[in-house]
Amino acid sequence: MPRSPVIPLDQLVLERHTHGTHFEAAQAAFAAAAGATHLGARLVEVPPGKRAWPHHAHHANDELFVILAGTGELRWGENRHPVTSGDVVVCPAGGKESAHQLIASPDSPIPLRYLAVSSMREPDILEYPDSDKLGIFTGSAPGGDTDKHPLTRFMRHCDTVVYWEGETGDDTP
Repeated sequence: MPRSPVIPLDQLVLERHTHGTHFEAAQAAFAAAAGATHLGARLVEVPPGKRAWPHHAHHANDELFVILAGTGELRWGENRHPVTSGDVVVCPAGGKESAHQLIASPDSPIPLRYLAVSSMREPDILEYPDSDKLGIFTGSAPGGDTDKHPLTRFMRHCDTVVYWEGETGDDTP
């Protein structure tokens, strides 16, 4: 029997992740399981006062967030915007100016609940302005199948070398 393209959100099993005191979320990815190959989607619930992921920008992938419940704040570049149930947030691919992060309101009685939808282009390069890092993902877009990431690296933005560094042309073993 073919799988249904209809996904009841209340039947998704959320997996919780945390990091330190500021990052916490429960999430369930569902687009790939439904057969999507170029679209990522997940249900995300962020407890009051928390954020799911660091402030980041994708160079290759657009993201869209549909706020289902709760209130929060969108960090967008260096600006902040309130978000609430019924809002749609569009974050096009770009550099630091399009870095984004959703933060659940600390005084909300309920979690910030939203759908996160993204294109799934790879390779993708991410910038993390708060920590001055870069992330590189190949084989599968960020949020995709981690078994298909032959190259995933995180580095400080300042860890750069010039193009010809270490290139001698001597390929003799």
